[in-house]
Amino acid sequence: MKAEAVESGEASTIIAAPKRGINRGISIADLILRGVAAIGTFASALTMGTTTETLTIFTQPIMIRAKYNDLPSLTFFVIANSIVCGYLVLSIPLSISHFIRREARITRIILVILNTAMVELLTAGASAATVVVYLAHKGNANANWLAICQQFNNFCERISGSLIGSFASIIMIMLMIIASAVALSRH
Repeated sequence: MKAEAVESGEASTIIAAPKRGINRGISIADLILRGVAAIGTFASALTMGTTTETLTIFTQPIMIRAKYNDLPSLTFFVIANSIVCGYLVLSIPLSISHFIRREARITRIILVILNTAMVELLTAGASAATVVVYLAHKGNANANWLAICQQFNNFCERISGSLIGSFASIIMIMLMIIASAVALSRH
């Protein structure tokens, strides 16, 4: 921390200048987290959106299909991840501008508000899909819902992996919110 001496009349006072390197580090971390979260939400949406599995029952000429868009919760998951991914990609230039203008308070406040809205949307989508994935793995004997993961193993593996990517992105966006709040508090 640099200190400047200010002389006023008889006594001199030392005023501490804020560390500018920390805000630059926060801007770099924000950009990296933003990029990784965008990749995570894109991969989650793509994985869930392309998940389908068809089984043929040999005793009867019947084909059973499991597809993500058969369940509205999984469709909402894909839409939520796609929206958040689009937002993260579009907000990258704003994040880059924080390298140039470290004192950009208004853009950081806007990013905190939008990041908070996006983490809420992503959490809602991931939570809705988690219920379906849990029921696919465990079933519910009281409601007469059978677990389907013994038959549709590939389907269940893909939707479970998609959830992991989405929850990891939630954590990254939460870290971006904290980093932006720290940068704002340093002004």
